[in-house]
Amino acid sequence: MSQVSVTINGRVYRMACEDGQEAHLQGLAQKLDDLIHTLRGSFGEIGDQRLTVMAAVMTMDEQDELQRKIRSLEAENRSLRETGAAAVERREALEAEMVQRVDEAARRIEALAGVLATRRT
Repeated sequence: MSQVSVTINGRVYRMACEDGQEAHLQGLAQKLDDLIHTLRGSFGEIGDQRLTVMAAVMTMDEQDELQRKIRSLEAENRSLRETGAAAVERREALEAEMVQRVDEAARRIEALAGVLATRRT
């Protein structure tokens, strides 16, 4: 495990993370710090704890919205896969029908050719 120091809302926090995830954790902390800074600019000095709670709630709201979008996209993906599978089945059925019709046409042509051949002789 690695240790990383991050600064959020002017305070330094020492945090543990998996090896190789240090930059990712620092980036997340920077995003949170930026959000708190933005909120402070919008609402002024309303207290560190309140700013932190507001940032956390906004982050959770964003996460919730992203999860809804993911579920919607997963449902759409399932629907498209089902539609694609149905289209493949329909295409295969049409191909089988076409083969059957071509075979039938070939049999008729062969029969007609046989009749014409016997009339010539």
